[in-house]
Amino acid sequence: MTYTHRSQFIKGTLFVLLFVGVWMFASLLTGTGMALIAAVVCCAVVALFAKALQGVDSTSRQKLSFGTLTVVMIAVMAILAIIIGYILYNGIPALSWDFLTQSPTNGGRSGGIYPAIVGTLELIAGTAVIAFPLGICTGIYLNEYAKDTRYTRIIREAIDLLNGTPSIVFGMFGMVLFVTTLGFGYSLIAGWITLAFMILPVIIRTTEEALKAVPKDLREASRAMGATKWKTIYKVVLPAAMGGVVTGSILAIGRAAGETAPIMLTAAVVLAPNLATSIFDTVMALPLHLYYLAMEVPGSTTMQYGTATVLLIVVLIFFVAASLVRSHYNKKVKW
Repeated sequence: MTYTHRSQFIKGTLFVLLFVGVWMFASLLTGTGMALIAAVVCCAVVALFAKALQGVDSTSRQKLSFGTLTVVMIAVMAILAIIIGYILYNGIPALSWDFLTQSPTNGGRSGGIYPAIVGTLELIAGTAVIAFPLGICTGIYLNEYAKDTRYTRIIREAIDLLNGTPSIVFGMFGMVLFVTTLGFGYSLIAGWITLAFMILPVIIRTTEEALKAVPKDLREASRAMGATKWKTIYKVVLPAAMGGVVTGSILAIGRAAGETAPIMLTAAVVLAPNLATSIFDTVMALPLHLYYLAMEVPGSTTMQYGTATVLLIVVLIFFVAASLVRSHYNKKVKW
């Protein structure tokens, strides 16, 4: 396939995806006929806009593209701010000491969410203990030791594929293998391993990319001084890439903290009067508790917003921590 044919194929594919996406979205708001008309009009507008850009010089095109991206970014940030602000506006009044330190009562309509908070933290801690060493070591091996062969390329493709796999698939896998086949039952250990498998691809890829960003000159200089390969990695390469490694790991564990499907099928229950005392006990978790309140408990609006606010704060803490770590290491790295 020539470059021209490849470019036309990509453009055609993008227009098909645009048409299908607009049609599906519009069909939710209006009839099928109007949805098709809206999709055709949208594609025509995009095609005319792209045609008009061909007659514009590169400098003006760059300015227009930058301005468009800026507007889109502002719109996305505004939508995000509205969503977060709405949750906090309705959820902060529900927060109190009793809400954070008591167990749910009356089926979740009153009381607090203390067991769900503790259960979420236990799930996060166990997942991190399992996933961080495996993911970081695998990323180091793939970048520093493994040769670029057909098998390593297949492994990387498989990792990327797993990275895009829906979390419900990992939940089903964990339920079949750990809960049923290995006999762990619904337990912390089953949830830990399932969540660890889910975030491993993220940690592996971020570790590998962080290591790739380290210049080869640092490796060669260390080896020229007589250092072994492992000592070079441990003393030179890994400290230089630590910002990316830690940031990716924190973001991955933040994703695990907000997942519902994997823990619902392996570890968490909607109501548990007591905290877990063993790795084979079940726990409550904030995502599942929020889902239970929203779907099964009428008249629990205040509890829903309070739980959502606490969960949002937990996830935001991880993202803020990742930003601070990245900023800290970016200041230290100089090459």
